[in-house]
Amino acid sequence: MMHFQETGTGRPVVFVHGWAMSGKAWSFQRELADAGRLIFLDLRGHGQSAPADSYTLDDYASDLVSFFEGHALTDAVLVGWSMGTQVALQAFPGLRERLAGMVLVGGNPRYATAEDYPHGKAPVEVKGMGLRLRRDRQKTMGDFFKGMFAEGELDHALYQRIVHEIVMGGRAPDPDAALRSLDILSTADLRGRLPEVDRPVLLVHGELDTVCPASASLFMGERLPKARVEIYPGCGHAPFMSRPERFNAQLRDFI
Repeated sequence: MMHFQETGTGRPVVFVHGWAMSGKAWSFQRELADAGRLIFLDLRGHGQSAPADSYTLDDYASDLVSFFEGHALTDAVLVGWSMGTQVALQAFPGLRERLAGMVLVGGNPRYATAEDYPHGKAPVEVKGMGLRLRRDRQKTMGDFFKGMFAEGELDHALYQRIVHEIVMGGRAPDPDAALRSLDILSTADLRGRLPEVDRPVLLVHGELDTVCPASASLFMGERLPKARVEIYPGCGHAPFMSRPERFNAQLRDFI
C-alpha cells in the first residue's frame, strides 16, 4: 500500500522523494495548493507506506505507474528528486500518455561514475555508504542529510524549520528499504532513456551539490529533447528546501 497526502485542485502534480526520505521532504511546496492538485507520495518502505519484499528500480517505477492508473491521473506534472529522478525516468514509458511534463531536481541518470561518465560518485563510495549504514544506520543517515546542504546555505531559522517540518515530521524508512535501494544507486543507468522523454522537462540543481554533481543535470539537459536547466548558486542537494521561494515560483510557472 502506498501512502500519500493530497491538497489543492486542478492539474495533478505528483512528487516523488529521494533515497531514505518521504513525501514530507516536500513540505515547503504545500503552499502551491492553489496551482494544482498536489500529491505527495511515500515510496514503498518509506514514510508511512508499507514495507515490501523487494526494492528495485522496477518496483518503484511499477508502483508509480500503478498509482497513476489507479487514480486516473492525466495531464500531470511529475516532480522527482534525487533517486526519485531515476524512478521518474524508469517509469516514463508507462506514464508518457499521462504526463504533461516533468521536473527533475538534483538528479542523475547514473549515480555511479564510469569510464564514459564522470558525473557521479565513485562506485567505492556507494559501497562504503552501505557498509556505514549496516554499522550505524542513524549516524549514517544523519550525516547524509547534513551533507545535502552546502556550507552557509542555510541560516539558523531555515535550518530549524527544515528540522521541525521535514525531519521530525517524517519517519525513518524500513531499514531493508534504505539498504537495498542503494543497489539502485550502484547499478542503474538511465542515460539511454533520456532521448525518449518527449515532454517538457525542468531540471533544477544546486551548484554545490556533492551528492549528485550539477554537471549531471547539464548532461541530461543536452540529451532531453525539451529540457531547461536551472542551476541554483550556493545550493547543495535540496534547493527546493533551501530556496523554496525561487523553486516554488518556477514550479508554479511550469505547472
